[in-house]
Amino acid sequence: MPNFLPSQASLLSIQELSIALPQGADRPYAVQDISFDLRRGEILCIVGESGSGKSMSSNAIMGLLPPGLVPQTGRILFQGRDLLLQDETTLLGMRGKDMAMVFQEPLSALNPLMTVGEQIAEVMRVHRSHDPQACERRVLELLEFVGLPDPVTLRHSYPFRLSGGQRQRVVIAMALALEPSLLIADEPTTALDVTTQAQILALIRRIQREKGMGVMFVTHDFGVVAEIADRVAVMEKGRLVEIGPAYQVLNQPQHPYTRRLIGAVPHGLARKASSAQSETVLEVRNLRKTYATGGGWFAPKRVVHAVNDVSFSVRRGETLGIVGESGSGKSTIGKCLLRLTGIDGGQLLFDGCDLATLSERQFRPLRKDVQMIFQDPFASLNPRHTVGRIISDGPVANGVPTAEAHRRTRELLELVGLEASAFDRYPNQFSGGQRQRIGIARALALQPKLIVADESVSALDVSVQAQVLELLARLQKQLNLALVFITHDLRVAAQICHHVIVMHCGGVVESGPPSRIFDAPEHDYTRRLIASIPGKAWEPPVTAPAAAAARA
Repeated sequence: MPNFLPSQASLLSIQELSIALPQGADRPYAVQDISFDLRRGEILCIVGESGSGKSMSSNAIMGLLPPGLVPQTGRILFQGRDLLLQDETTLLGMRGKDMAMVFQEPLSALNPLMTVGEQIAEVMRVHRSHDPQACERRVLELLEFVGLPDPVTLRHSYPFRLSGGQRQRVVIAMALALEPSLLIADEPTTALDVTTQAQILALIRRIQREKGMGVMFVTHDFGVVAEIADRVAVMEKGRLVEIGPAYQVLNQPQHPYTRRLIGAVPHGLARKASSAQSETVLEVRNLRKTYATGGGWFAPKRVVHAVNDVSFSVRRGETLGIVGESGSGKSTIGKCLLRLTGIDGGQLLFDGCDLATLSERQFRPLRKDVQMIFQDPFASLNPRHTVGRIISDGPVANGVPTAEAHRRTRELLELVGLEASAFDRYPNQFSGGQRQRIGIARALALQPKLIVADESVSALDVSVQAQVLELLARLQKQLNLALVFITHDLRVAAQICHHVIVMHCGGVVESGPPSRIFDAPEHDYTRRLIASIPGKAWEPPVTAPAAAAARA
């Protein structure tokens, strides 16, 4: 890397920063000798694989490094002040007011015992920036800005009542409450559908331009980079390997690692060939699920038709994609299929047996045949168990000898892109993307007939995403596996799905093969989804090295 020369207009300057990792880690430094600046009024996107040091750099700026990790060398200058020299009281006064952060995992960033309105208002109360009436108006304004429905009612909701995408929008509203000079966004659109993603990106860009706010945007989505970035910095294993204007990095990448990353990006809306006509493993008929909300002092009781008369089927060796906005009912369908929530009507025919009519005792032997990859890897992994136990417990409980289960677990860890040594580590020792790979390995451990993948690659960087999708495709072929793939990433859906259903407000508005859905959509809602794909106008450059990397 060339010598670092901070800009006179820099809002934030990172200078030769190094953060050591504890002994026994997979490398000596979380970040090593990195230098870059963020200018006022620009968006700098930080990209790289999971574990590259992106989030660690963000946490160092905010003074939120994990216990035991202390910067060894370097400076972090924000508005001329070295953040590494400030005490905790000073940093508390700056967080939220001068600099704010949107975290990757909204479930862990929100207090489960406070309503979302109270949590947004708390930011303003702590800094005494608004009187009570102005605070109330600002909360409603922010909820509306980030695209949440019925702000007057929703402000009284608790986080667990919201979908993953809705929770992320609340976190974004909290970060924008005081319009800070610096916004650090760590994968802020990972859990969002494409239409909401487009709204959030436009919102961040508008506020950034109006207020001259500097935005450090951590992401693995090159479509988002193409949509929003002024400059791009690429990190690999704690080092900064390339930085430059977005157009240059995206279209003329210089470093081999950058070329590999871009080579793994799905090119356009690819087409998955139709699967051969095979035996139906799952048939859903007229599925219905409703939820009742409200009914307290502040909100009238309201019935939400989460899934309304939905029918589809999945054949062996076939991937069915379910796409739609957050709250459209996608994840609710997945939970119904695994009997994680009750249903209000319809049939769930699995290998000819109606799962909806079985008692829990009758359904228990079938659980090994129907597995799920959950959307939130942080909430779905037991923090007190090692990764080896998390993955091998299922096979052991189903009669697989312990030694064989452990051997298979180590193989699965390597298949999903982790070291076999991860067997003895705990979930909190992994990044968000790495935890998602652990969840995928757990779902595959019992070699099920049907896997329900709920946003299973949304937290993964593009290179690992390509590996995982290839892995799922290979296992699907080997095991004649049926896959229900729930996703908001239309590029991924078009690439791997044989059949796609588009959901809106609990119902199916369009269904068919990807070639028709994405090339000639018939419903206005489907057309809006496709038009909202971030960076749709950008196509990754296809060179011989990039193409080879994508196939690797």
